[in-house]
Amino acid sequence: MALSMHELTNMVMQLPERQRAQLIANLLASLPSVLIDQDEGVAEALRRDADLNNGSQRAMSLEELDAAIHNRRRD
Repeated sequence: MALSMHELTNMVMQLPERQRAQLIANLLASLPSVLIDQDEGVAEALRRDADLNNGSQRAMSLEELDAAIHNRRRD
């Protein structure tokens, strides 16, 4: 008897965190390696990562992010 997606999800959620993580990794590895990125988000993320790695850009700390969000709400 085949399980419904809901039943399968409920069963998987009962697994320990490590086993769920391994299951996710296995499922992701089973997908095609090249997925279409309609909005080029992956390419942008890779560009930003390269900028951080080569020192041309600086990462924002959590405190700076919190301050930026707080200041944005006041505008």
